[in-house]
Amino acid sequence: VVESWSFLDTVESNFRPLVVIELAKGTKEETIEWFTKRIVDKKANGGAQLLIKPLLMEDGVENIYLVGASHLRLLLGAETVGLVKECSDNSMRAFTYSSRKTFKDFADDNHNFLTMAECQYIIKHELENLRAKNEKMIPGYPQVKLYPGKSIVRRLLTSGILVQIFPLHDREELKKLRHSWYGRVKVGYQPLDDIRCYFGETIALYFGFLEYFTFALIPMAVIGIPYYVFAWEDYDKYVMFATFNLLWSTVILEVWKRICAILTYRWGTLLMKRQFEEPRPGFHGVLGINPVTGREEPVYSSLKRQLRIYLVSLPFVCLCLYFSLYVMMIYFDLEQWALDYHKENESNVSSLMLYVPSIIYAVVIEIMNRIYRYAAEFLTSWENHRLESSYQNHLILKVLVFNFLNCFASLFYIAFVLFDMKLLRQSLATLLITSQILNQFAESLLPYWLQKRYNRRMKKRMCSQKTDRDLSIAEQVTLEKEMGTYLGTFDDYLELFLQFGYVSLFSCVYPLAAVFAVLNNITEIYSDALKMCRVYKRPFAEPAANIGVWQLAFETMSVISVVTNCILIGMSPQVDALFPDSKMDLVLTVALVEHLLLAIKFIMAFVIPDKPRDIQMKLAKLEFESLEALKRQVRSFQMQL
Repeated sequence: VVESWSFLDTVESNFRPLVVIELAKGTKEETIEWFTKRIVDKKANGGAQLLIKPLLMEDGVENIYLVGASHLRLLLGAETVGLVKECSDNSMRAFTYSSRKTFKDFADDNHNFLTMAECQYIIKHELENLRAKNEKMIPGYPQVKLYPGKSIVRRLLTSGILVQIFPLHDREELKKLRHSWYGRVKVGYQPLDDIRCYFGETIALYFGFLEYFTFALIPMAVIGIPYYVFAWEDYDKYVMFATFNLLWSTVILEVWKRICAILTYRWGTLLMKRQFEEPRPGFHGVLGINPVTGREEPVYSSLKRQLRIYLVSLPFVCLCLYFSLYVMMIYFDLEQWALDYHKENESNVSSLMLYVPSIIYAVVIEIMNRIYRYAAEFLTSWENHRLESSYQNHLILKVLVFNFLNCFASLFYIAFVLFDMKLLRQSLATLLITSQILNQFAESLLPYWLQKRYNRRMKKRMCSQKTDRDLSIAEQVTLEKEMGTYLGTFDDYLELFLQFGYVSLFSCVYPLAAVFAVLNNITEIYSDALKMCRVYKRPFAEPAANIGVWQLAFETMSVISVVTNCILIGMSPQVDALFPDSKMDLVLTVALVEHLLLAIKFIMAFVIPDKPRDIQMKLAKLEFESLEALKRQVRSFQMQL
């Protein structure tokens, strides 16, 4: 590989633009010259050894650059990032340039061996690993400091010199994907392999989970309809339904782990080695030495971070939770007012007024969730976490705690304080349906409409101009650089998490929740697909072996649902009538049933393996072969000595 690096030519006549770099207008020439030189320089000189080409825009400003790479460079980059590809014997192995002939579909002239998303991921990795050598500052900007080992791209981004880096859409491939994904209404599975090839594993796993969760909800919806129609007030009949729901929630999450393992093994990410995490772009501190890498980088006291978390962030979150409960009590005052109004008038208008407080409260909940999200992001960034994974974990914890209380506190209050099952059904239905409609509008329909308006204006401006190849690329870049940036799957998983809570927490009271969830998810698949293909810039592919911390979040919700459903069944008049003399016996019986169901859940989670047997065998075989290869290397080294 070292020899390949030294002979690798940085010039390739067939330049294929993969990634766009947009610099701030007015960026100094010496900065541009230094940055582009570092991009094309050889690896031995600390460069990225990529190809770069300026793109002259219609306004004559030259602040857009297209980045590509030669075929050989991308293959060597695939080895560097640890991409896993399928071999000729159908096994999955980490790609190495020296053994490239052993991989399925590889040929020296086959430029489609790596998907476009993988090529863009490699370029992003190489750009982010451009590091300062002896520079103390960005040339032309003495106030923007550098130190040895600092990521140049991250420093340029945080200083505002670099506006954005994004991967280009492949218009032909995108057209095919749109047609097979959402271009026609059909009953069938999504093209997950095509989604993965175009958008990467993280996004493909989200759509895979959304599809799986929708199919998993169908049995709950089918069983819930007759319960809703024929057994509305007979709570004893809901015992079987609630028990099925609790076991169902465990089984679907365990089966998803197996499906996830099958998908990620096929895609190669189940075997990818976890890379050493670099400091996140927003991390700051005084220069020091990292005790693990030995490199010079910012160091920040963990004590200061803990003080910020416990003395500022935690009190702020508690204050927000208190405010959420205060708004909830205002909602109950409105409910009482609507009820009194209905009792006085008893008209069609007064009947409709009964639903108004719940609808208003649902809208307020969505607004509060979104405002709190911005505050949580600001606070988590201010806490100055060194690693992106630590930042994400603290952000998810803050957001989940608030969203859980904000969305479900009123339902718990109605169920366990007011004991009003009729109001609980009404509130649950109104909150679920209103939140689904608002999310569909805010996340997909509104951005799509705004983006369509912008595209129409841009195309009118360009329609009179000639369209040769360069202008076609310029037009594409002009359209794409103004598109919104996809911020990741966080909000999408959060929406599914809250929906799972609505379906599972109070299933024995409102069985139709699963029906509305299925209907919403079917439209969600199409609207999210539209959003990814038409509204946002193409995101960089990110390898993923599972859905991460969200698996734990869903499992926690399923445990809470056991407790709530057992208490609801224990509160029903029919069950209460079975213990006329001693309420303590009722409490003990409910606690015993709840513990028994939890035990069954944990036993099922233990019994159902996370990975299918055949994948376990393939992983074990690969580990054995790796150990044997390592032993042979050691023996060869010892013989040379």
